[in-house]
Amino acid sequence: MALALAALLLPATIAINAQTLRYDAPEEWHEQAPASSMRVTEFQLPRVAGDAEDVELVVFYFGGSGGSVEANLQRWVSQMEQPDGRSSFEVAATTGFDANGLAVTVLDVAGTYVAAVRPGSSAQLNKPAFRLLAAVVETPVGPYFFKLTGPARSVARWDRPFAAFLRTVSVD
Repeated sequence: MALALAALLLPATIAINAQTLRYDAPEEWHEQAPASSMRVTEFQLPRVAGDAEDVELVVFYFGGSGGSVEANLQRWVSQMEQPDGRSSFEVAATTGFDANGLAVTVLDVAGTYVAAVRPGSSAQLNKPAFRLLAAVVETPVGPYFFKLTGPARSVARWDRPFAAFLRTVSVD
């Protein structure tokens, strides 16, 4: 499967302050110009049949800042609520691995997506049956943040390709 998946990946680079973020994204992912200056790049991942919207993957870089790995994991988990009233911290899972010499920490949590509509806004989204996969990639020039959100079934479709994508990330 790794060979077949590798054949579907497209290499890309983005220069950030004389550093280059490199990754191989599946060709089905539609890379778009960032919607804000806080974003390095973003992708639209096609939804599965029956889901109302596509999956969004956004990559952030804050010039070497942006908070600790743990602080970001906590913030992301707090953007999800559980329909049964449990804490999202009870259902969230984290994993870690090394990719090209970089430490990668991945968060996986499903529920109702209740993140702020935009940074600093008191208005919140209300998207039930969503799933959030997010990762912090620790690089010599600071952390990069990858946040993938969408309907749970569609995110499940992209679970393995997202993990494979993260394993290709490097910074020159």
